[in-house]
Amino acid sequence: MKNRQILKLQRKYGAQGTNGTLTYNGEHICHTIELPDRNNIPRISCIPIGQYKLEKKRYPKHGEQIGIPHVLGREAILIHAANDAQRELLGCIAPITTLTGEGTGTASGKALAKLKALVYSLWDMGDEVYLNIH
Repeated sequence: MKNRQILKLQRKYGAQGTNGTLTYNGEHICHTIELPDRNNIPRISCIPIGQYKLEKKRYPKHGEQIGIPHVLGREAILIHAANDAQRELLGCIAPITTLTGEGTGTASGKALAKLKALVYSLWDMGDEVYLNIH
C-alpha cells in the first residue's frame, strides 16, 4: 500500500499574478508564483483549486521535472523555475524563495531544488505525492 503524501498550496490572488505558500506537514517549503486566475484558460491562467497527483515527467526543453497531469482542459503543466509569472509562465507553477510582488519573486532555481529534493525522496520511498491547492 502506497502512502499518500500531501503538499499544501495556500494561494493569494492578484490582478498581476497568483502568489502562494507551499507547505508539507506544516513545514514551509517555499513560496510559489503563477499567472492570475482567468477561469482556467490554457496558457494564461493559474490552474483550478483542487487535488492533483504529481508525476515525474521528462521534457526535451526542461529535462526531468515534477509534472501536474490531469488538470481539466490543460496539458503539460509543470512545476519549474521562473521569477516572473507574466513573462515566464504559461499556466505552470514556479517555486520561489522570496516573493517580490504579484506573480514575481527571486531565487526560483534554489526553491525548485529544495522542492525537488523533497518530492523525489518521497517518490524514492514508494509514496504517492499529491498537491492540494486551496
